[in-house]
Formats: sequence, structure tokens, C-alpha cells
Amino acid sequence: MNWHTTSQIDTVSEDHPTLIRRYTVSMAHAMEGAEASRGMTHAELMALPVSFSLDVANRALDLGRTTGFALAKQGAYPVRVLRLGRQYRVTRYDLLRYLGLEADGGEVPGSVAA
Repeated sequence: MNWHTTSQIDTVSEDHPTLIRRYTVSMAHAMEGAEASRGMTHAELMALPVSFSLDVANRALDLGRTTGFALAKQGAYPVRVLRLGRQYRVTRYDLLRYLGLEADGGEVPGSVAA
């Protein structure tokens, strides 16, 4: 939090203590929700279909939507991206291989995760 935001909050809290309490609680919930929605569990990775949207791959790689699409457009995405018409798709094989996992749940030797 920068000094400008802090001074604004201090001003609001002196005039309206209830408002600052609501702001703090809503920001805490937003941060918890963001952390909970980022990344994927091992079970979720293993349950992925053969191919899926770039949004799903971004979540698995913990990339933001804008960053993921920019990397795909530049050809710099960490895994192979298929362009099907106007859609970007990623295969489960490529994603799991990059993460150092095999479809059976084992690890791939010499991968990024190893």
C-alpha cells in the first residue's frame, strides 16, 4: 500500500470508522478469494480434459489472464499453444510434461518441476 492510499484511508477512518472497517473486511475477503482461486491442485490437474482453453492453462500455471494471452500471442507461452480459429488451446500432455507430471501421477525426470 503506498502513502497516498494510506492517507486516504486515515482520512476516511477518522470521519467514518464503519466505512474503513467495511473496506478492510472486503479487501481481506478479496485477497483470500484470489489466493484460493489461483493455481490448481494435483487432482484438478489430473482431471483435465485432453485439451482446454488458455484460461484454464493460465490458472494451472498461476498466470494472470492478460499475461497469459500476451505470452500466447507473442509465441512465448511456457507450453505449446494451439490456435484453433480465434481460440487458444493447450493440451493436457504438454501442460503436465512442463509441470513435471505424467498422466498416471508420476514425475517426469528432467522437467521444470524436478
